[in-house]
Formats: sequence, structure tokens, C-alpha cells
Amino acid sequence: MNTQQQRDNTHLHNLQRSYLWTTDPEKLKKSEQCRNLWYNGFNLKEGNRPRFAEANLPWFTLDDVEKMKLLANGTVIKKDRILGHGQIIRVALSYNQDALFHDSQSLCLNGLCGLIKRSTDLYEVLAFHLDRILGLRRSLPVVARRFCSHLLPYKYTNGVTRPIVWWAPDIQHLNDSNNDQNSFTIRWLQYQDLLQQRCGMEDSRTSLGKSPCLTVLHSEWAKLALFDFLLQVHDRLDRYCCGFQPDYSESCVQELLHEKCRNPAELFLVHILVRKSKPSQLVFIDNAGRPFHSETKLNFRLLQGIDGFPRTAVTMLQSGCLQNLLLQSLHVDTEFWGSQGGYEGLKYWLNTIDRRGQVLLQYIKEHNLTITEDSLD
Repeated sequence: MNTQQQRDNTHLHNLQRSYLWTTDPEKLKKSEQCRNLWYNGFNLKEGNRPRFAEANLPWFTLDDVEKMKLLANGTVIKKDRILGHGQIIRVALSYNQDALFHDSQSLCLNGLCGLIKRSTDLYEVLAFHLDRILGLRRSLPVVARRFCSHLLPYKYTNGVTRPIVWWAPDIQHLNDSNNDQNSFTIRWLQYQDLLQQRCGMEDSRTSLGKSPCLTVLHSEWAKLALFDFLLQVHDRLDRYCCGFQPDYSESCVQELLHEKCRNPAELFLVHILVRKSKPSQLVFIDNAGRPFHSETKLNFRLLQGIDGFPRTAVTMLQSGCLQNLLLQSLHVDTEFWGSQGGYEGLKYWLNTIDRRGQVLLQYIKEHNLTITEDSLD
């Protein structure tokens, strides 16, 4: 274990003793952080402090903060395209001009790269902060940024704010150009079967890595389902939109995917990824969900087969503190905060997530689902 991992493990175990990781929603509700409506009447002054200089919030690890600072402040020194993904560009970042003499591949392998995505994907910034506050810790760090590098095409330097996501060098990809955004080929029916197996748990009938199980722990799917339900991300577990009646404008209709819902054997999961260094844990990518998805069309299929949810996330939803903590968290990303109009601009998004959280709590109650203990690994 390297020094950085040791520092982060110490930091994470300290979180267990903090207000954030209490198992009592009432105690969390009474905490200073939850009650402090600091943002009322508050105006953020542009440039009044370095970005992420005060990102000492307890849900961020030291590694999170270092990566956010790199993404927000690092100089673009190399760029390259990702084959088959024309809307995004990968850049190498550095504070050290000596890195100019290294190729982008070696820089990326050392964790010094990020993906610049579309301005319409800015919701991914909120998703990252939500992931950390809920204690899931499966999303890659992402910040909002405006770029001015001469190395980038004009559409990236025209003053529009874009998200930049940290590039994880060891994500496991299939050797299939048509399916390279997965670590596994997995169908919907296989997924439902492995949920029944409770893969990797003490009461499991099947070991990790043996069919029908993958290398992924059973508890990981609950984290993914909860996260995707709050954000209404359909692309991973239900890219065919089988769990609701989609509008004609939805890509699942435009690409004739919705028609396949008649035959469950044809349905695949996508963006199911793990890192080679941690094959038992999922990695959440492409988290720009649907903030404007109608409450009358919430996709409950995302929750199908899940038998319990992690305690920290449920406690946070029960406490009523989620919106305020998200505001405190998002405020450290000054570019995102300013681009969205501060509290007034973010209010709709936060209300939407909070309402979906209450719907999820009702679902848990109605289905008598268990609340599972958190793992801090």
C-alpha cells in the first residue's frame, strides 16, 4: 500500500466518527452543517480564493482534492482523441513544464489526464458531489472549467464552461470496438440472476468470478441502482427505456432500442466498468442523468432485483440535509457555482434529487428492503 492510500484510508476511517457517517438521521439533522443555511443572501465573489483551496469537507479524501485541483488548475500540455468518441477530448495536465517532454500515454498512466466533455454534461459535476456525500465513492472526480489553451480547438476555448473528468488509467475495457465501454458483457437476465446469487457475500452460493457472478460484489449493484435512480441515469441498467414510456426524442426510441423490451433476452447492460486494481468495485462514468425527467415517469426498473441499500446513503436521504450539504460541496467548485447562477440556479436540480430521494425511501419501506452496513474501501 502506497503512502497516498494510507493517508486516504486514515481519512476515511476518521469519517466513521464524524457527523456525516452517523446512523441516526435525527442526529445528522441537528448537526451544525445541516442546520446552517449559510447560503441565504450569500454572493460568491469571483476570484476571491483559489479553486478548491477550502475543499476540506469530510466527504472528500485528500486524493479527491488533489485530483480536483489538477483538473481545475493544471496546464494543458498534450491532447488526443478517444477513438469512437468524437464529442470528447483527452488532455494531459501538469503544473510542471518538464512534463512537456513526456508522451501523453505515459502521463495518463501516471494519473495526469482528464476528459473534457460537452457543456451539456455539466450535470456530471453535481453527480460527483452527490456520490461523495452519499458515501458511495464510485464516481471519478470531475470539475467545471473554462479552457484557453492554444492546443485545443476553438469550440473548447470559446468561453463556455465544460466538465473535465479525471481519467482513470486502469479501467478494464473489453477488446471489442463495439463494446469497449464495458468491462463485462452482461445481459439483463444474467444481471437479475447474479443479484439472486448475492455474489461475494457471506451467504452467497457462488464465488466471485464464477458464473453467473462477475468479479463485482453484490453490494455494488445497490450503490449503482440508488445513484442511477436519484439521477435518472437509464444508460447503464436500462438503456432500452423499458422501465417507463419514453418520449419520441429519447435516444432509445430514435435508435429503435425500445422495441427490444418485448424480448428480455436481447437486453444488455452498458457502462458496467471496474478498475483492474479493484475488480470487485464498480466505476460510475457518464453520470449526466436527467434532471428534468418527469416524476410521473420515474424509472423503477433501475431498482429491480435490489434487496437492500447502504446505510449512509439512506441516512442522508432520511435526514433532510442532502440539499444543504450539496450546496456546501458545490460551492467549492467556483466555476460550476458561477456558471449555474449559484443557489438560485441550482435550486431546481437539488429539489428534484431530494424529491426522488423521498420516493426511494417510500419504495424501500413498501418493499421492506434491508439497510446494509457501509464499507469504506
